[in-house]
Amino acid sequence: MILACQNITRAFGEHVVLKNASFHIEEREKAAIVGINGAGKSTLLKIIMKELLPDEGQVTVTRGRTIGYLAQHQEMSTGHTIFNELLTVKQEILALEARMRELEQSMKHAKGEQLTQLMEDYAKLSHDFEQQNGYAWKSEITGVLKGLGFDEAEFDKKTDTLSGGQKTRVSLGKLLLSRPDIIMLDEPTNHLDMNSITWLETFLMNYPGAVIIVSHDRYFLNRVVTKIVEIDQGTVTTFHGNYTDYAQKKARLRQAQMQAYLNQQQEIRHQEEVIARLKSFNREKSIRRAESREKMLDKMEVLEKPTEVRADMRMELEPRYPSGNDVLSVEGLTKSFPPRTLFTNINFEIKRGERVALIGNNGTGKTTILKILNGVLPADSGSFRLGARVKIGYYDQEHHVLHMEKTVFEELSDAYPTLTNTKIRNVLAAFLFTNDDVFKKIRDLSGGERGRVSLAKLMLSEANFLILDEPTNHLDIISKEILEQALTLYTGTVLFVSHDRYFINMTATRILDLTDRTLTNYIGNYDYYAEKKETMTSFTSGADSVKDTVPAAPESEAKLDWKQQKEQQALLRKRQNDLKRVETRIEELETRDKEIDQLLTREEVFTDVSRVTELSREKEELQEALAGLYESWELLCEE
Repeated sequence: MILACQNITRAFGEHVVLKNASFHIEEREKAAIVGINGAGKSTLLKIIMKELLPDEGQVTVTRGRTIGYLAQHQEMSTGHTIFNELLTVKQEILALEARMRELEQSMKHAKGEQLTQLMEDYAKLSHDFEQQNGYAWKSEITGVLKGLGFDEAEFDKKTDTLSGGQKTRVSLGKLLLSRPDIIMLDEPTNHLDMNSITWLETFLMNYPGAVIIVSHDRYFLNRVVTKIVEIDQGTVTTFHGNYTDYAQKKARLRQAQMQAYLNQQQEIRHQEEVIARLKSFNREKSIRRAESREKMLDKMEVLEKPTEVRADMRMELEPRYPSGNDVLSVEGLTKSFPPRTLFTNINFEIKRGERVALIGNNGTGKTTILKILNGVLPADSGSFRLGARVKIGYYDQEHHVLHMEKTVFEELSDAYPTLTNTKIRNVLAAFLFTNDDVFKKIRDLSGGERGRVSLAKLMLSEANFLILDEPTNHLDIISKEILEQALTLYTGTVLFVSHDRYFINMTATRILDLTDRTLTNYIGNYDYYAEKKETMTSFTSGADSVKDTVPAAPESEAKLDWKQQKEQQALLRKRQNDLKRVETRIEELETRDKEIDQLLTREEVFTDVSRVTELSREKEELQEALAGLYESWELLCEE
């Protein structure tokens, strides 16, 4: 064990972010911390780094071990070039190298014992230099920078001139080169293109130390991690396996918890009904049984209802009317921002019902294509044509379609003036904007909140052709899954740009890869694209053979299950009928018992000895019969 968090509790005012959180990390282990936005993931990392103090609990790191931490946002104003900024990590190696050069000069003029001592010192320094990979420091820096998406032509850029995303990549490079015993990364893939993410995956999988990652990139987590630490309403739970393993286990656990809760609630209602009925029998024995059951209920540990998976966020995408079969035709499209040419003479078509992912490295022109299709930018040459009855709904990753000076409510009401205030309120509530949240200015919202406003506008558009630019940016995993489901059920057509490989895998039916200023078409999802891209050979019938090798449930077993199910249903109906017959018989006998009581109050009856004797004997028989019926009813209720 290299790191342990024990009973960490942290609150901000009355809001408890973490409560009694405990988990540990083994040497060389790769772990992820997951949870919805605001769950406390970054807070936990800062507590581990001692940037925040916990209200209770402690963090223990094995003595002598080092931690490297990359936060989401980086500041860098050193005046260094990109290359020299990474070179600061290698100062110890550079000092060793400088000392070796000094000894080499000194050995030229030394003799005897002095030379022997210098040679011994030089041998020791050379060994240390070699152990620290000193002979390859330049190629190591170059490899990391290229892996993170920097061209050699950019190595001499000053860090002061870089964008926030570029500064984060430089900081990530420095962290990876420093080789700490524990690497902690907060959303490391946010500013990386697909090639860089793939490179980082390989680096981390082979890293000899421990790695802790906060990320919403599920494909990345599937490839890298073997443990998931989940934060859910302040409670921390550990799951072994990658993200898919966690999602499956979590779903089964939530289902089991919900079933246990529902079963207990059903049992409580059942016991309350039995207690009420036993009391209604108004017999001493029945009342004692009712009191016994009440005591049992009081001692029962009532289960809390499990939290729903973002049950309060709802998204339904549906076009108002269908488009024609030909949705989009692009011919000879070319665009440059001199001196750089993004793409030349690209051609593609999209048919109704397709979900097409446009992918490629940063800066290749993917977003530019979407802007041209939406009339935001002109093309240098070429043209595009929309099909009959096509209505576009556009999601812009920079949210230029939103008006910063408007409130959330005004953004929707001005875009859709025919909607009632109630309808707008309901739609905003479906995207988690309630009460006074709807009066927040767009400029004051976080990236994730702006994304949800854009999605709300998209849902109301009832468009039949959605054009989406990085729709999952700033969304937490659960929100991404809700969007995935909405797009999968959507009967219109979708063209989207995304770096989220898991999202692409779940939604795309076709992929257009923008590389070397041209498009390559792949029919299938991201897994198929990755396989095809790697092999560059014809797609074999592997998928069909896999499908053929999946064994179907034996017919006899299926029939047996059906037969058992029918028998269980028949048994249940029999018990229900038996219970109904017993209840009807009890009601008949209780009615007759009351009639006898009424008769015995009449003078013409209680003065007739033979009549009284007859009625008393009947009443006694009724009581015996009712006692048996009450027990039968109780047993049938239990069954």
